[in-house]
Amino acid sequence: MKPLILFASVTVILSPAAVIAATPMPAAQYVAKAGASDLYEIDASKLVLETSSNDALKTFARMMVDDHTKSTNDVVAAAKADGMTPGAPKLMPKQSAMIVALHKVSGTARDTLYKKQQVMAHQEALTLQKTYAASGDKPHLKAAAGSIVPVVEHHLAEVKQMTAQM
Repeated sequence: MKPLILFASVTVILSPAAVIAATPMPAAQYVAKAGASDLYEIDASKLVLETSSNDALKTFARMMVDDHTKSTNDVVAAAKADGMTPGAPKLMPKQSAMIVALHKVSGTARDTLYKKQQVMAHQEALTLQKTYAASGDKPHLKAAAGSIVPVVEHHLAEVKQMTAQM
């Protein structure tokens, strides 16, 4: 009898998040993306604060301004502690387009669009913060990202709940 040799082939399919986590993000890129994310949250929320008549949404928007101002300050302080000199946050093109879209609508249509944008923006922010916390290349920034994760998770849960009530 001849020996039978079997070869096993194993295919591993990684989720997009696993692929992202496996690729370390440079600190400067993280700082720029985190700053842009916070700036979008602040600018969009200030607009809604000026125009919305929905008290619950205004409470959420105030929380966005406060918490995202704090996270920007935390990331800047961490970057400096890691020997970096971060610049002022700047919106990415996608975020600029989202702000423009908010300006083009008013009333409840703006409130609805704001909530939809917030869900998407917080999902992206959560991925960014979790990824850098797991595989970042600067210790103070990694710690800052890790401390921001639960805040973004809370924001996402809040806005999803508001969106479900639409």
